[in-house]
Order: sequence, then structure tokens, then C-alpha cells
Amino acid sequence: MKSITVQGARAHNLKDIDIRVPKNKLVVMTGLSGSGKSSLAFDTIYAEGQRRYVESLSAYARQFLGQMDKPDVDAIEGLSPAISIDQKTTSKNPRSTVGTVTEIYDYLRLLFARVGRPICPVHGEEISAQTVEQMVDRVMELEERTKLQVLAPVISDRKGEHKKVMENLKKEGYVRLRVNGEMREVSEDIELHKNQKHTIEVVVDRIIVKEGVEGRLSDSIETALKISDGKVIMDLIDGDEMLFNEHHACPQCGFTITELEPRLFSFNSPLGACKTCDGLGSNLEVDVDLVIPDRSLTLNQHAIAPWQPISSQYYPQLLKSVCNHYNIDMDTPVKDLPEEQLSKVLHGSGDEKILFSYENERGQLRENEIFFEGVLNNVSRRYHETSSSFIREQMEKYMAQSACPTCDGYRLTGEALAVKVDGKHISQVTELSVSNGLSWIRQVSLSEKEAKIATMIVKEIEDRLTFLQNVGLDYLNLSRSAGTLSGGEAQRIRLATQIGSALTGVLYVLDEPSIGLHQRDNDRLIQTLKRMRDLDNTLIVVEHDEDTMLAADWLIDIGPGAGAQGGEIAASGTPQQVMEQDDSLTGKYLSGKQFIPLPAERRPTQPDRELVIRKAEENNLKQVDVSLPLGVMSVITGVSGSGKSTLINDILYKTLSQKLHRGKVKPGQHETVEGIDQLEKVIDIDQSPIGRTPRSNPATYTGVFDDIRDVFAQTSEAKMRGYKKGRFSFNVKGGRCEACRGDGIIKIEMHFLPDVYVPCEVCHGKRYNRETLEVKYKGKSIAEVLEMRIEEALDFFENIPKIKRKLQTVEDVGLGYIRLGQPATTLSGGEAQRVKLASELHRRSNGKSLYILDEPTTGLHVDDIARLLKVLQRLVENGDTVLIIEHNLDVIKTADYIIDLGPEGGEGGGEIVATGTPEEVSEIDQSFTGQYLKPILERDRNRMKQRLAT
Repeated sequence: MKSITVQGARAHNLKDIDIRVPKNKLVVMTGLSGSGKSSLAFDTIYAEGQRRYVESLSAYARQFLGQMDKPDVDAIEGLSPAISIDQKTTSKNPRSTVGTVTEIYDYLRLLFARVGRPICPVHGEEISAQTVEQMVDRVMELEERTKLQVLAPVISDRKGEHKKVMENLKKEGYVRLRVNGEMREVSEDIELHKNQKHTIEVVVDRIIVKEGVEGRLSDSIETALKISDGKVIMDLIDGDEMLFNEHHACPQCGFTITELEPRLFSFNSPLGACKTCDGLGSNLEVDVDLVIPDRSLTLNQHAIAPWQPISSQYYPQLLKSVCNHYNIDMDTPVKDLPEEQLSKVLHGSGDEKILFSYENERGQLRENEIFFEGVLNNVSRRYHETSSSFIREQMEKYMAQSACPTCDGYRLTGEALAVKVDGKHISQVTELSVSNGLSWIRQVSLSEKEAKIATMIVKEIEDRLTFLQNVGLDYLNLSRSAGTLSGGEAQRIRLATQIGSALTGVLYVLDEPSIGLHQRDNDRLIQTLKRMRDLDNTLIVVEHDEDTMLAADWLIDIGPGAGAQGGEIAASGTPQQVMEQDDSLTGKYLSGKQFIPLPAERRPTQPDRELVIRKAEENNLKQVDVSLPLGVMSVITGVSGSGKSTLINDILYKTLSQKLHRGKVKPGQHETVEGIDQLEKVIDIDQSPIGRTPRSNPATYTGVFDDIRDVFAQTSEAKMRGYKKGRFSFNVKGGRCEACRGDGIIKIEMHFLPDVYVPCEVCHGKRYNRETLEVKYKGKSIAEVLEMRIEEALDFFENIPKIKRKLQTVEDVGLGYIRLGQPATTLSGGEAQRVKLASELHRRSNGKSLYILDEPTTGLHVDDIARLLKVLQRLVENGDTVLIIEHNLDVIKTADYIIDLGPEGGEGGGEIVATGTPEEVSEIDQSFTGQYLKPILERDRNRMKQRLAT
């Protein structure tokens, strides 16, 4: 059997391991979170494959790619060129869409350029070529004595010096040119930058419109058309221009369209992008709902958020003057103010002056008459004109993206949107979901000639849309911004793009492609992976999903524990062989020897304790009313794209954040949320890093480091030296090592090589100076304490309840293996999320908190999920509410209450399909979640009976 052989891998926590990975197979690597799976798959095998490929390039090419570090491994044999498909590589660029990332948009542009029909937006007539007679007639319609010059565009928006073009024009006897909008003589020495785009137009004739000039005009137009490839510009002296084209123009209103070419349909090209929004489709505008977040407040209660008096009374006094002028009652809630009065406050006084009285801090009164600009204009002006980044940041909180008024959010110019194929312009096609787009492209009606031209293009578009459908993304629109995709969605898009390239003999390394995918779509993903394997590719998939593991040709379990207790091969073989190995934790879960039990009973819901969202209709939600019971663990389920995140993150979380924490966020469209008075705080526990620098670590984030520093400051040695708590901080001067400023490492910048991090020579990586390290508690210095694993620190501080309580919660969430001072940048998403959970757990609760978790099982092994569930159940036992968006059936089966959205994704979703306990939902036929949940509930009931029997 051909295989990739790894010898002596030591990256991160790997313990000098040797492993054989079979080639041209679907290989799944699994193990606990932090056991070393990614270290082996990405940091060793993929990194070496990529490094060897880059090494084979020329020195010139390598300087642009940066230096690749050699992984810490003795030898790897049998490597193929490696491609990694992970979750971190999506572009956050607002110009990047699903269509551009998958290249489907490139083919659509080609389709519209080749078989699109230009339709006049005013008259609805098809635009056809114009004859010279039609052009002359249009010019003669101008007022008599109008002066104009006839221009022939010879170069349009092209790079180069264009010397030859200008020489030829000089030989042909032309005298004047318009270069980049500026009139020049041909005899001048015109220097153009060769790397910039230029436009050159020749002045063919200068004419005054009058009777009898038709013959001369006709000759001039013909001459211009001849030298400019069918285009002519009438430059009127008053500044207007008329563009004629012997190829395309509306005969009635003269709406002209340039030659159809793919870049006309690109919103990233100056030719195709809407001039107002530069092809972004939206502009940043002041949002009334953010300026007045709570309309039940009065103007005296500071309903206008940006004008709340913080340091100065200027704006409150200005508002008072406006209200006096227009007799506006400042004690009436904003929602009850007449529309006309509110409009004066928001949009200004127009041409009317008002008397403004202002008393400054010194008590001086000043009065003058001013035009009042209005709150919205004031926020917009301060945002655009300020030189202070702080003010700009503050003002941006009251602004939101709104669709561009010129292109209606379609991103393109009017010319591009005038071109239709089968009655739709290109942006209407990209607004279709992948499944609707597939139906459209299969049924698109073209003439015989057009069908012949478009055959290959249509096939490419159809293939790529089919690949997207096969990886479970049929609900996405092609116009959706790539920055709004979840990690799993972005990864599956890249997967679909790779299938489209149909490479063979490649090593693909994937990082949990099943994230965010409903069980229903999982089978399609597995089939896609198998299809890639059948093209003679090797797939290494880091994955925890049971179906994917069972479908693998080869399973590698890394463990046995996590962190320092991991880094070894616990089992390697077919899934069946792994199940039979006793020391493989994954094998035990796969065979059913170990499993997450069902709860003994579900907590009942109380009708008087619930949150109710009324008429939610953001994105694809169809005016749904949802009741969320408080004091229980609820799970929101549904196929991908059914509206779960929109309902919980965009509507519920943002509304609660606005009402409970005065958050400056705008919730999605809904009527109201009832029952907020039963909550005091809402906490969103996501997988974002707990800190961006190596200075933040689990000890500082959970707050336990403050308590540890207190302990050191209380030692007799510290008191004798007069050291306070601050002495033991590595962030401030005093106790830290000043050579490395408390980082413990020094970055050395190398030319042509990657930056090297070396331990500080003065403190040897300990972060503190010698005097601070001489203070010991129970024989250990503060630096040694930071190097302890959480489980060691628990024993060490067992007599200090305050510290023990905080550390115990970190141990409870399954992070006993991480070090107290481990840099935040080295923690995985799942680990960061559990550190956040731990820091919530040790807080005393009053039962009025709502915890929201969006797919917390990402990156977690079944055993980690079992621990996570115990922690979440503890939060609920405290009386708090836990709300989880999840596809994982182990989490869904342990919920007290389920809300299932669907039935499909995208347009076919946005409705409530089922609500109730897992048992109730599993009996509802329309619910896909219920269909997959039913066999799991039956299987686990039987397992529990067997366990009781034995």
C-alpha cells in the first residue's frame, strides 16, 4: 500500500511520533481538542508539502512568497503537492462575493457579454446599431448656433505611452487631441506614464449647428467612425457630451451602451462599477434607529444618543433652543411627537434661522441666529470632516450600511444593468439562490445562434453550481458577501472550487468541513470527499463528526489526552479496527461502549417565564413569532440557511444588547421582543480569541491572576521588601524584565527569512527581573506558577478558596491541560470559548442571565462535548437560561426545549417547523432534525437499558 511516512514529528505537543498515512484514501484524523491533530495534519504534513513545492521555485519567485519554516520532524516521505482547505482563509473584502470566489460570476460576465441583449431602460426597446444618418439627425436637433467638436476616441482607458498612435495621427494631418480630458496640440511633446491608464481622443472637426451643415457633419462623423472603431463623441462647448456608436444605441432617447465586454459587468472595474457607491452596492448613512434607539424616552431624558451630555452642554442647549423655536414639548416621548416636529429636530430648519442661546462653563451667555443643520446632518458632517479618529469612531456607531440609491444595491452602472439574458440582468441572476440559479441556467431560453455561442459557458456555470449544491450550499445567493459566511460555509465553497479544478495526485488537508452542516447535508459532503478521493487524491480530514469517521478508509486517533497528555498515536487503522482497540477513546464512542447519556428528565417550561419575538422578518424569516422559555436549556436547530443565526444573533441578541447594555447595534427587522424585564444581562460566548497578543492568557482572562498576585504580595518576603501587588504584573514597570518588557521572548527581524523569536537572554523567558523572582510562595516563584498546568495549580492553591474556585471551573470545562500563562494566541477557537465559559461559571448568579452560544461544539471531540454539556447544565441549574444554535445531535438530544426552523434553507426556510422536547420534535415528519433525532433517541435509550442491566 502506497503511503506517506512521517518519522519523528515533534511540532507543538507531538511526542516524536512515527506514522504511515495511506495515499489515495480518505483519511480522518481525530482526537480530543488540543491533542495534536492539527499539529500533525497542518503544521507537519501540509507545511512540509507546501515548503518543498516553494523550494522548487526560482529564487526570484520565492522572494514574493516568504520563507517557509521547516516543520520539527525528522523525515517525511511520499509527499504530493499539498493544498490546505481551512476555515481562516475567507476574504473579508466587501468586494468579494460567493459568485466571485467560486468564479461563477466570471462565467456569467462572459455569458452576458456574448449573448446579452441591451434593452433601453426608458423605452424597453432593444438597442441596436446607429447609422450615420441617425447620428446626424440627433445632432441637428440641438439648438441652432450650438458649438461642438467632433471627437474620435482612438485609445480608451488603456495603459501605455501610445507614442506610435500619436505619431500616426500627426502624419495623417490631425492638429488637436484631448488627452485624459485635457486639450493638447499634436506638435507638443506629450509624455504619458506607461503603467497608468490613458484616454486619447482626436479632434476631427469643429462645427456650429446651423442649416446646411449636414453634409460636412456627415463626412466628419464618417471619418471619426473610421479611425475610432465605430465610436464618435460630440463634445458640446457648454460641457455636455453625446456619445454615438455605430454598434449600439436607443433610437428614441439616444441611450447608448459601449461595446459589450466582460469588464462592463464587473463591479470591481471602473468601467462597470456604479459611480455613486464605487461598486460596493451600499453607502454608510446615518441611521435614525441608532440615533434614537429608544423612542419611549423624551428629549429631556436624552433620547438622542449622539447628543448625550458627556463633557459639554453645547448640544443639549442647542436642542433646547430648537425646541423653544418650534414649540416642541421636551417631556413628550419621542414616539408621540408629531412627525413634522421630529423632522425639524432630525433634518434641520432648512432656510429658517433660529435663535441659539448658549451658556458656557464660565457662565457667559451668548446668543446668535443660526441655520440649524439637524441631528442626522450633524452626525454625518462630524464623521466626514473630523480629523480625530476617536470622534469618527464614535459617530460611526450611529451609522449603518444602506443600499446605494443610484444602483439600488446592484453595484453596476445603468449600462451594465440594461443588458438582459432571458429577461434578467446579471445582478438579478446573482440574487438567485444556488438551487434557483441552477434551474434558471438549465432552462434559459436562447436563439439557435446564441445557444451555439453559449454552450461551453452554460456548461461551466451549471457544473460549478452543481458542485455548490453537492456540498450543501444550495441556499446561498451568489451576490452574498464572502465576509458574512461562517467558517464551515467558506471552507465548503473552497472545496467546491477545488472539485471544479479536477486535479489528481494532490494531497488535500481539510479542517472540519462539516462545521455548520445539518446531518441531512452531511451525506452529500461525504460523497463529495469520496469523489475527490476517486480522482487519485489523498484527503487528510481533521474531523470529529461520527458519520465522516465511519465513512473514512483510514482513521487515526491522536491522544490519549489533550495538551501535554496528548501528542501520541492512540490508534490507527480502519474505523472497525479502531473500534476494537481498548486504549482509543474515539473507538469507545464509535462502538457505543461510551456515550453521552440522555437526561433523566427534561426541565418543564413555565408559561409566565419566556421571551417572545414578534413578527421577525429579517433576511429570509417570514414574519415568525417565537417563544423562548427561560430557565431551561433551549436549542435552535434547522438545516443550514434556515434563519437560525438571523433570529438569534441578528434579532434577539442585538435587541437585548441594546436594551440591557445600551449596545450601539441595530437589530434585524421585527416588531418587538416581550419579556426582557425578566433578564439583567445577555452574554454571547463565541469562539473569537480571548486576546490578540501573547500577553493575554487564561490566568489574566479569568481574573485568577489578580488573586495569585495578591497571594504573592502577602508573603513575608514581599512585605519585607515593600512589594505591592503591581510588582508581580508583567505588564507594568517595576517587577517585569525590562529587556523584553515582560514578553519573555524577543522578536528578531531577519531579512529574507521569517522573524525569529528567541527567549530573552536576561530573564531566560521568565518575564520578571531577578528581584521579583526571589519572592516565593510554597517554594515557587510567580514565573513558575505561570508555567503550571491548570490541574497542577489546583493542587498548589487548594487552600485558597478564591483561587481554587476559579481554577476548578477551568478544569471542569476540560482545560486542565493548558498552562496558566499560555499565550492566548496559541489557544484554538474551542479552547478560547471554554475559557470564556469558565470565567462566567465562577461568577455568582442571580438567575437573570441569558447565555447565547453559536455552534459551541466546533472543534470538539465527543468527550469534550460531554464535558461542555455538564458545564452548560450547571449554568441552567443556577436558574440561568442557555440558548444554543447547534447541529450536533448529542447536544440536541440533551436539550429541554427545541425550536426547529426550516423546512429548507434560503427562500425555502424562515418558518418554525417544530417546537417542544426532543421526543416531541422527533415525531414531527416535516422536521429534518426530528427525522435524524428519532433513531439517536431510540439507540441511546437501548444503550442506557443495557448499561442498567449490566
